[in-house]
Amino acid sequence: MLEALRPALTPQAIESLFALAIGFAVAGACASAYRLVWEHFPSFRLLEIGPLPTRLAAVPVLAFSAPFIIMRNTLRGRRIEHRPAAFVMIATVIAGLWSLMSGSVVVLALQALISV
Repeated sequence: MLEALRPALTPQAIESLFALAIGFAVAGACASAYRLVWEHFPSFRLLEIGPLPTRLAAVPVLAFSAPFIIMRNTLRGRRIEHRPAAFVMIATVIAGLWSLMSGSVVVLALQALISV
C-alpha cells in the first residue's frame, strides 16, 4: 500500500538532477579557475571589453560559468540593493535551467570520452 503512495524517481529524473548538480559544480569550478588566474570573478562585461579575439575567447568561459555569475549577482543584488524576492526566484530558475543545459553538455561529453 505504501509503495503505491510513494512517487518513484525515474532514471530520466535522476539523470536530470545529476546534470543540474554537475552544471552548478562546473560553473563554480570555471569561475574559481578564472579568479585564480585573473584575481577577479568573471562577469558578462567580458563580452564588452578588449579586442575581438579576447571577447570571443570569453564566450566558452561565460557559457559554463554563467549559472554561478547569475546567482552571485542575484544574491548580491538582493543583499545590497534589496531587490524583491520574486526577482531572486526568477533568476534562480534561469540559473538552474542554464546549469541543467551546461551540465547535460558536460555529461554527454564525458559519456562520449568514456565510450571512445
